[in-house]
Amino acid sequence: MIHQGSCHCGRIAFEADTEIETVMECNCSHCARKGYLLHFMPREKLRLTTPEANLSTYTFNKHAIKHRFCEVCGCAPFGEATDPKRGHTVALNVRCLPALDLATLKVRQVDGRSL
Repeated sequence: MIHQGSCHCGRIAFEADTEIETVMECNCSHCARKGYLLHFMPREKLRLTTPEANLSTYTFNKHAIKHRFCEVCGCAPFGEATDPKRGHTVALNVRCLPALDLATLKVRQVDGRSL
């Protein structure tokens, strides 16, 4: 299934070719503050429909994850990293998929605060 997504102002827009049934809600200092609901998928299944130059990047801690966000509206639609088992991976913030009914998703709680 193809999902259309974007940041709030539309400067970052994308299509995600993935089935979404379960998402992760993490309580780490970063995810909790931003209210992320994350779906993990291969990076090649995410296609930007706006220029990559529109993406800003934030990293912290081990600097292994590129947290992508819009410098205009501040919205953070996804993060990117390389997983040793799965390769180049995207953590898609499903809150940036306006047509997705969040009430239909199973939410898996992750204690990232303790990691």
